[in-house]
Amino acid sequence: MSLLVDVVIVNWNAGEHLHSCLRSIARADQSVLRVGEVVVVDNASSDGSARDLPSTGLRLRVVRNPDNRGFAAACNQGAALCRSDFLLFLNPDTELYPDTLRIIGEFLRTPGAQRFGVFGARMVDAHGRPLISCSRFPSPRLCVGGMTGLDRLAPVLFPPRHLRPEEVARSRQVDQVIGAFFLVRRHLFTELNGFDEGYFLYMEEVDFALRARRLGRPSYHIAQARVFHAEAISSAQLGPWRHYLMLCSRTRYMLRHWPKRQAWLLIGLSLSVEPAARLLGAALRGQPVDVRGTLAVQRAFLRWLRQGRRPLPASLLPAPHVAEPRTARTA
Repeated sequence: MSLLVDVVIVNWNAGEHLHSCLRSIARADQSVLRVGEVVVVDNASSDGSARDLPSTGLRLRVVRNPDNRGFAAACNQGAALCRSDFLLFLNPDTELYPDTLRIIGEFLRTPGAQRFGVFGARMVDAHGRPLISCSRFPSPRLCVGGMTGLDRLAPVLFPPRHLRPEEVARSRQVDQVIGAFFLVRRHLFTELNGFDEGYFLYMEEVDFALRARRLGRPSYHIAQARVFHAEAISSAQLGPWRHYLMLCSRTRYMLRHWPKRQAWLLIGLSLSVEPAARLLGAALRGQPVDVRGTLAVQRAFLRWLRQGRRPLPASLLPAPHVAEPRTARTA
């Protein structure tokens, strides 16, 4: 008897990628892990991407939000409509390979899978080359390395937060799998009350994975299962405001899970050392140096801190600009 999974896709101006994602689900081998229902939650897209979705034979439900509720809230909204034993949170800029669900399902049937609560796959680009699939839980040292660029200059002392391809070449337990393909046992999702909706975008899956591990349900990376990921199709439309959302989410995570003294020390570095390091790094790499945008982001972040770190109203986000199309998957 096959296992059953429901798929939740949160869409915000993903363009044709959403259509390609749905077609890939319909083409996937469902002999072991069968798709019950696909729920698309559209967060007030302005590009028409959630209209005229392809007829693929999937049981498809579309929820249209009048405004952008944020990623975590929209995921919870979609999950509340699901009934299968497994939930798959899938980015609209991903595509499954024909054997992805079969490989995942075969592992879920093994005795070794029973102690894990969250499962991920190997992210690849259009040519099958590995992308970021798993990460370490943030720590003060990892965050300092990322803020200052020391994770590139001195990776032995300041390891990068994202695991290198050689570190995830085989299936293994990891701190967290990335949210682009995030498979969860539904009873665990219910027990943890879903994603923390205080995260508008970024870090919600990190927070969830940490809470799951504290319940004795760690995350597992399945290296044989491939997923094409175009990466940042929606978030790229935010320009420098992506970093603002990351600052807010990272701060929420630190204050929730670290000793307060460590958290506030890193917040201080976020306001002082990090913006200077970002501008210097862009200059050294020959990239455009957006001083005005960086200062605007820092001012907005400081205002968010002063106003009690409340969830970000979507009305404060800038209007999206159309992202450049990415190469489609070739295999």
